[in-house]
Order: sequence, then structure tokens, then C-alpha cells
Amino acid sequence: MACFDSSKESLEDSFDGAAGGKLSGCALAMSEKERESLLNPSESPSTYMSGASSSFQDATHQQGYDVEFDPPLESKYECPICLMALRNAIQTPCGHRFCKICIEKSIRDAGQRCPVDNEMLSKEQLFPDNFAKREILSLTVRCSNPGCTGKMELRHLEDHLAHCQFATVPCPHCQRSVRKTILGEHMTAECRRRPVSCPDCIETFVYEERERHEQQCPFASVMCPYCDMDLVRDQMESHCDTDCPIAPIACTFSLFGCKERMQRHDLARHMQDFTQMHMHYMADFLRGLNLNGTTPKPLGAIGHSISFEDHGASASSCDKGVSSSNCAPCQPNEETQRLREMDRRLVKQDHQLRELIILKETQAGQLAELGRRVSMLEETVRELESQHCTGIFIWRLKDFSVLLRNQEAGLPVVEHSPAFYTGRPGYKLCLRLHLQSPNAQRCSNFISLFVHTMQGAFDGLLTWPFQGTIRLAILDQGPEGQHHVEVMETKPDLQAFQKPTIIRSPKGFGYVTFLHLQHLNQRAYVKDDILLIRCEATPRFDNTFHRDGITVQPRGPEASMMRD
Repeated sequence: MACFDSSKESLEDSFDGAAGGKLSGCALAMSEKERESLLNPSESPSTYMSGASSSFQDATHQQGYDVEFDPPLESKYECPICLMALRNAIQTPCGHRFCKICIEKSIRDAGQRCPVDNEMLSKEQLFPDNFAKREILSLTVRCSNPGCTGKMELRHLEDHLAHCQFATVPCPHCQRSVRKTILGEHMTAECRRRPVSCPDCIETFVYEERERHEQQCPFASVMCPYCDMDLVRDQMESHCDTDCPIAPIACTFSLFGCKERMQRHDLARHMQDFTQMHMHYMADFLRGLNLNGTTPKPLGAIGHSISFEDHGASASSCDKGVSSSNCAPCQPNEETQRLREMDRRLVKQDHQLRELIILKETQAGQLAELGRRVSMLEETVRELESQHCTGIFIWRLKDFSVLLRNQEAGLPVVEHSPAFYTGRPGYKLCLRLHLQSPNAQRCSNFISLFVHTMQGAFDGLLTWPFQGTIRLAILDQGPEGQHHVEVMETKPDLQAFQKPTIIRSPKGFGYVTFLHLQHLNQRAYVKDDILLIRCEATPRFDNTFHRDGITVQPRGPEASMMRD
């Protein structure tokens, strides 16, 4: 595209070269029109560049090349009519150059004269200027796509535009200009007018209307406002009307005057507790029907003004000679029969309801008994499993990261392992783990590990106090298997190893500073959020206490084995 200054200069040069300093009326009008299009401030540079690209590729519009030249186009290569670079340059006998389409259109529309000097000119006198054509096609131009900094010869521009990654095309859905390279991503992920399908009802709609559709979709998942059950929207009304256990409903006898409202699961209790009141409502309703001959209002509207004595008086008057034609209420009708049948069915349902409540209470007691038996069986199974441990127990401490977070927050972290036996028969033991808080004195951020004796099934057959060797280890779950192991000998004079008088001895024996928490990261001690602790207890059933064959690893100047 010729820059503005060069275009202006070209216009002034053309005026000076005109015969007598004037152009023909047609040429002057065309030049002014093109000049106004260049000076129009309403068109932004990007719009102008986009139009230039489309003009270059439009086969039906063959005026000059409307592109940006670098360096700017010389005036000798500009068409005096379209003020753009010459396309298919044509030269006249008077020495002026024009675009082929421009000069042919000028001769056809404005007369057979040269637009520059007004000399006589016919179409047969025009001849192609191949030299100028080659020169123009070899000039350097810039790509017109915003963001692209590419430069190439004019002859290669069209091929570059076809493959330029900055080329834009309108989105077929929202008509927004989008780069061709990201058009697919825009149409599938960004375009607000892209078509999407509802995963529930398979209906297709534009993306920006999804919220409206989600509020109306009959197959969308919704939650009951009363019981929080997940439902399909089409099922909501039926669920609230018939199934929801806590939806508010009216009493079954609301037709006869009961104004109570309750949750659906409380209806049975209400029917049971207020059976007498409901029967009273029904009796008053039927009495009003017999006296008035029409369906009466509920009891709440008519009150208790009608008594059984009134009903007896009315009946006796009928017996004393009132004609049957004047005593219509005495004649049974369909409404009376229907209400009596309803009353009979309600009494029957009340009896059935009472039976169901009794059955429910019986079954609840049976379930409680079954639950107690299951708990006893589970405890028995755990006891049998612990007896077959044979003194080697591996404690799987799950969700260890939760314990670490509690320890960092300064919360007390104490965990007891399941019980295990040293054999069958054998001593019953368990482990206790502490994660010392960061504020603990002398043992902050340490894992403390202790052994406790428990009341077992074979305590009467064993010798007390418990004597033997106990090996505690935190297992390395990696391929190297470098476990952290500590070995300790029991001390018969400590209360921790005496025969327990309660389920678990309150005193334990072990290490306050078994392992620092920082060392957990040096090995694969924690894997899949599980810490494995191994305890091997080997009892001695003699009455002598000895330490032969076992070497306790040194633990520094302070005693690491402590009573707890």
C-alpha cells in the first residue's frame, strides 16, 4: 500500500503533468474519490490493512496492489486513477502508466481520452509494460496481518498470506475475527456461540445459553429441598407429593376438619395418637350430612353446635309421620355410602397401622440383639487373631499425614495398636505411639514408642512379671530395607511388666526419643501414607533375669529407655 505522503505527492505530480494544469472531469472525480478514501479518519489502520489483504486476493477486483511497501512505493509505480501500485501495468502512447482494469474502465466510462493529459486515447493504443510489471513484483512488501512482521517480494505475498499463522478468518458462529491457527480451539473451547449438547437430555444449544437450559432441563440432577436426595428434575414433583419422608403434608383427615400439618414420616404417629379425635371429626361430618342433606363444611367451620340429642330429635320427628318426600336426609344417598365406606376403611387401616408399629418395634429389638452378637463375634475374631500372632506384630498406622498435621498444630497425638499375644499361650501386649509436639521439652518432634501389658486369656498360666526381649522397629518400605531398630530387655521390678489388674496397664516401657520426625524423610519409612511399626516380643519363662546374647545399642549420654 502506498503511504499517504507518496500518494499525495503522486497526485500533485499528476496535476502538474496535465495539459494546461487540469485533468478531465472524470479523472479528477476519480482521483478525489480515491483521495477521500485515503483521508477517511473513520477507518482504523487494521481495518484498512484487512481490506488491503482481501483486495489483493479478490480475483474480481483487479485495481492496483493495495499493500504496504518497504521502502515506500515510488510515485512512478502508482496508478494515477486508483493511486495504488500498478497491477498489470499498461502504458499509453503519451507515456503514462495505468492499471489495466483502471484505464480500460476510464476509456469505457469517461471517454477515449487519457485521464492525465486529456489526449485522445483508444483501447487499441494501449500496450503492456512488462518491465514495470517485473519491477513492481520484485518490490518488498510487509504482511498485512496484525502481528506478523514478515517481509517478502510482492510476487510471493499471496502465497505467504495463504499460510501466514497470523491470518484471521471470521468465526462461523460468533463472526469474531480469529487467527486461522487457533480457529479450531476457539470454536470448541472459547466461542460463546459454539453449539454444545446437554449431557442429561442431549439437547443442542449455544454455549452462552447453558445456564438457562440448566435451570429448565427436565433430566438435570437436582436436590430435594427437604431430604437432600439427588433426583431428576422431572421426578421432583412426584417425589415431594408421594415419597419424600420429611416433606410437609396435611393430615389425611383434613377433609373432615383436622388442620394439622407434619412431615410425611410423622403421619403414622399422628394417625395413631389422634385416632379418637379423627373419629370424632368423622362422626360430626356424617351427622351434619344426615341433618342437612348436603355435604357439610369441615368441623372447623361448622363447630359443635349439632349434638347427638338434635340428631335423635330429628330422627323421632321422621318416625312420627313426616312424609318421605319431605325428609330427604333420611334417604341414603351415594355420598353417605361413600363416607361410611371411607370410615370403615380408615378404622381398618388404623388397626393395620398399630400392628405395623408393633412389628417395627419388635424388629428394632431383634436388630439391636443381632448387632450386639455381631460385635461379640468381631471381638472374638480379633482375640483369636491376636493369639496366633506368635510374638511378631506389624502395626499398619494409616493416614499418617493427618497425625503429622495435628502434631504440627500442637495437638496431642496418641495412638494405641491392636492387642497381640507373644504366643499361645502367651502374654497379651499392645503398642503406644506418641508424636511429641514442637513445644515439648527435651523430646520435641520425636516419635515415642512404648509397650504395655494387657489382661489376656492365659494370664493364670503364665509366670509374672513378664520377662524377655523386645525388639521395636520402624520399617523402611524402600528397596534398601534399612529399618530403624531398637532392642530392650524387660525389667521385672517395674510395674509395667507386672500382672495387669485392669484391661491395659497404665504404665508402659519403651523409648521417649525413638526416632526424630525429620529422619522419616531420609528413608521410605512412610509409603502410601502408611507407617509400619514392627514389634517382636520373646518371653523367657524362667525365674532368672539375664542379658546374655543381646547387645543394646548405645543411645548417647542420656538413658533412652524410660518408664512411662
